[in-house]
Amino acid sequence: MRTAAILPVKRLARAKQRLGASVSDPVRLELARAMAGDVLAALTETAAIERTIVVTSDDSVAAAALYLGALVVPDAAEEGQSAAAALGVESALAAGFDRVLCIPGDCPALDPAELDALLDANAPDVPSVTIVPDRHGTGTNGLLLSPPDTIAPSFGPGSCERHRALAREAGARCRIECPASLLLDIDTGDDLQALRERLDGKHVGAPRTRAVLGLPDRAHVLPIAGTC
Repeated sequence: MRTAAILPVKRLARAKQRLGASVSDPVRLELARAMAGDVLAALTETAAIERTIVVTSDDSVAAAALYLGALVVPDAAEEGQSAAAALGVESALAAGFDRVLCIPGDCPALDPAELDALLDANAPDVPSVTIVPDRHGTGTNGLLLSPPDTIAPSFGPGSCERHRALAREAGARCRIECPASLLLDIDTGDDLQALRERLDGKHVGAPRTRAVLGLPDRAHVLPIAGTC
């Protein structure tokens, strides 16, 4: 089953505005860049993902994506995560992919082994929707669609239940999965503190994000030159 990952990345200058109360603007910008780079690297390292499709209008993100062999889809309108994910779905359908995994760019602790397990466990022969909620159980941090147009992505507050409702309306099989490394997305100061606790002293990758936060890198994870 051919699988594409879809990674929407907002223009970095506009990203993570809610972190402004917790970090300075230069740090916010570097953190957004680092997190997107770590997510992109994790998707590239996931064996079950044949291609990563990065949807962005940011030139530096596009350059890093191309460096790692991803397909870049311009997001000229910048109408939000759902619209960007829909552009990625169109590209995946045109390329003949059987399913897509939509992932946000702010889950830097993402573990390729967990993604492989998620994809291996969810390879149905009927239309299906697999939802990975955020740690609060209300948002959506991962959306696996087989085929890619089973439902339209609808991210944002309350999206977990909204995606479940869309799956029911489409008559698709729906599952909730909770891989630990995908539950934590970074929007607020509380999220950032939770990320520090997760990364500090544990064998979790995220070398770019670690560097911005001033945490020690893990020796077995090497940064990739030329990426975000």
